[in-house]
Amino acid sequence: MFQPPRCPNPGCAEHHSPRSRFFRRNGRYHPKCRAHAVPRFLCRSCGRGFSRQTFRMDYRDHRPHLNTLLFGYLTSGIGLRQSARLLGLSRRCTELKFHKIARHLRHLNLNLRGPLPPSAELQFDELETYEGRRNTRPLTLPILIEPQTRFMIWAECAPIRPRGRMSTGRERAIAEDRERLGVRRDESRESILRTLRRGADLTRGQPSVQLSTDEKSTYPSLARQVFGRHRLLHQQTNSKLARGTWNPLFPINHTEAMARDLVGRLRRESWLVSKKGKYLDLQLQIYMAYRNYQRPRFNRDWASPARMLGFVDERVKPRQLLGWRQDWSERSVHPLACGNESVAGWRPAARAA
Repeated sequence: MFQPPRCPNPGCAEHHSPRSRFFRRNGRYHPKCRAHAVPRFLCRSCGRGFSRQTFRMDYRDHRPHLNTLLFGYLTSGIGLRQSARLLGLSRRCTELKFHKIARHLRHLNLNLRGPLPPSAELQFDELETYEGRRNTRPLTLPILIEPQTRFMIWAECAPIRPRGRMSTGRERAIAEDRERLGVRRDESRESILRTLRRGADLTRGQPSVQLSTDEKSTYPSLARQVFGRHRLLHQQTNSKLARGTWNPLFPINHTEAMARDLVGRLRRESWLVSKKGKYLDLQLQIYMAYRNYQRPRFNRDWASPARMLGFVDERVKPRQLLGWRQDWSERSVHPLACGNESVAGWRPAARAA
């Protein structure tokens, strides 16, 4: 039987340090979208009423059973319009579900990770895509992974200025965009720093950090700025080498190739491309959750990258990924729990202790 782990009201003392039996049961209700009744509760401290659904990601959803289907479509290279047709939803409803799922999984991606083991390494690279218009609005996409398990630590996009051969038509298009949207800023440096800092957070306390990249001239100084000159062991590989399995950067190249296949917004010359970069960032959060927690590392494996690193006890199913709310940080209910264990209490290291 479900027992609320805490009061959902962040202003209540029972939210931060809940006592046993801080609540009393207050009946139940029968939603039209579910076959079972949902229990209601009342906080004895603040008097706020809530239900089991208050702790669920699909709170207030009219058709919650479609969430896992949409998750599967969006991690299989299918766009929002085709997903809407398959689900029998309007495009707008599908977009709203997409936004809600992506923001939820962003919290989950940050909540479930922990310190990397001392033997872990890091690999970093950038791939290039675009938003709206290929020849005028390019984007850079920094990706940081743990190569042995293929765990995606972080990925985000940032605008960069157009470069390359400038034909008359392209110069005219760039001028039109500049007049309509303003001067395009190059935010590549800031995006690289944010991505590398995600890796620094997971390697804090380790005496050294092994980082592999290509030979882009800006990487050494940025890496030293994030990890420290004395901790960093930086290996660089020429990006013009053949991208075979013998290439030291094969894990990150393989990760990028999979992302281009399964994230339709990253395909070259595709009408699935994002009109704005912020929507690509949302899609990347969905893909990272799928790649890290649901999918095995390789087809021959049984464990997911997160399972291999000890962040979770088993592969997480889509209905579990889209189950309990994760916007309360470590106080959120763990996706594998029945409802009464938080993320902080469920971590394998904490449970073993």
